[in-house]
Amino acid sequence: MKRTFTCIVCPNGCEIDAEYEGANVLSVTGNLCPKGKAYVTQELVDPRRTIASSIRVEGGTLPLTSVRLTSAIPKDRIFDVMKEINAQSVAAPTHIGDVVIRDVLGLGSDVIITKNVDRA
Repeated sequence: MKRTFTCIVCPNGCEIDAEYEGANVLSVTGNLCPKGKAYVTQELVDPRRTIASSIRVEGGTLPLTSVRLTSAIPKDRIFDVMKEINAQSVAAPTHIGDVVIRDVLGLGSDVIITKNVDRA
């Protein structure tokens, strides 16, 4: 099979063509740097994504605080992780970097707070 990607790793935005059979990458062309080949290979073999979301804050000056993952997770697990994130709430105050869920679903990524919220 053939597929075209627009690389998002560096500012070049290369249009990269890949030929593959299942998880076997046969060729990658059009990348101006090695990062493009690595990006396309990752997308074909094991696509991963990060998540940014929000959770409820009890007793805070704001009703929500933003959270994110510390590392990318398999793309097919996004909805499972979001279910875990949506079930959470924290008490104010919150601090940037506080861990809300350590090693979410055993995927090797923590859910951390990215916005301070003071107590009301």
